[in-house]
Amino acid sequence: MKSTYHILTILLLLLGTTARAQQTPAPPQQETISITGATLHLGDGTVVENGTLVFSDGTITAMGAGVTPEGRIIDASGKHVYPGIIAPVKSLGLVEIDAVRPSDDEDEIGTMIPHVRSLIAYNAESKVVESMRPNGVLLGQATPQGGTISGTSSIVQFDAWNWEDAAVKTDDGIHLHWPNSFRRGRWWLGEPRGMRPNKDYPDEQAAILDFIRSAKAYGKGANADMNPAYAAMQGLFSGSQRLYVYAEGEREIVDAVTALKEAGIAHVVLVGGYQAYKVTGLLKEHNIPVLVNEPHALPSMADDAYDLPYRLPKMLADAGLLVGIQNQGMSNFQTRNLPFYAGHVAGQGMDREKALQLITGNTAKILGIDDRYGTLAQGKSATLFISEGDALDMRTNQLSHAFIDGREISLETHQTELWKRYTGKYARQ
Repeated sequence: MKSTYHILTILLLLLGTTARAQQTPAPPQQETISITGATLHLGDGTVVENGTLVFSDGTITAMGAGVTPEGRIIDASGKHVYPGIIAPVKSLGLVEIDAVRPSDDEDEIGTMIPHVRSLIAYNAESKVVESMRPNGVLLGQATPQGGTISGTSSIVQFDAWNWEDAAVKTDDGIHLHWPNSFRRGRWWLGEPRGMRPNKDYPDEQAAILDFIRSAKAYGKGANADMNPAYAAMQGLFSGSQRLYVYAEGEREIVDAVTALKEAGIAHVVLVGGYQAYKVTGLLKEHNIPVLVNEPHALPSMADDAYDLPYRLPKMLADAGLLVGIQNQGMSNFQTRNLPFYAGHVAGQGMDREKALQLITGNTAKILGIDDRYGTLAQGKSATLFISEGDALDMRTNQLSHAFIDGREISLETHQTELWKRYTGKYARQ
């Protein structure tokens, strides 16, 4: 009798889980759609007032102030159209609840594991992923974490049945966490508390470079003995993949960029770069873009300016670097705030359209998907959204429509359902 009760309980839980799963992904675009009367923010710094945007079969076919609409017409008079916002270096779809280990698939055992692919672990029915869309975050880079070389990321769109359908660019890059030259004292080993020089820093650097050199040599050999880790690194030397190196301090940035370029890595992207403003000359010399930390943060050092995190993206952009914003150090659910991070940078003096580029056009260039995404242009993907107001302002970024590759997606989530439920509750009191 007890076993029957347990079986029925499990079945009911499964049915409840299915009922609360992500809504059905949108079908392919069936008819031409025209958005008229809107202010078009192209994501490259350009604004078109009272513009019309036409797209068919998932691709923008015409756009401008004097374009003749066709097909289904969406009147967006007084509203704003933006390219879909892109969330780089996040474990979205890999972690559902941080405190529930079975829902956390962002990390694997090992320190040098470039052959671990995040894409096959991506959960297209994640409620956290679903919650990105009402703020216009429509694309992301599913990124593994942990270890020294964490694994291989892929870029996905946020309305899919499974990871195969979600994939926009597979195995786009490998993620390297550069060691710190300083670290906090490990009190459990008897070390003094507080920051102290990391005596293992030279050895940790050497281990990384030895691995990279071995991988490069492997690519030139006959490969009689298959080594999956070395094989996964080959795109870094041919230029088909990017190496995302996580480093914050001035010394770490200089060491990482110098060593990796000497090792033959074709495309290096700096992630974090808290002190990158001190070495902009080096970064420009080697054409290193920066995915800078979110500006909603306190300064890391006691003698830093109180507003350094707020101003850093603008400082790097003014120095001539290609800059995007990411929030790698924050919880996944906070990624929905990406447009408001850009709005914060605009509040520090950056032109508002340039701030928009930090989460659209610039990020697409950094990730290598700018041929289809990141900006609104004829021939590019119709991945965009319509907002009632300024997308960078949390008070007015209210979406009425959103499209991924021309497919009109739902903006309903578990959170919007709760909002409607409790709005009704308090409205009756």
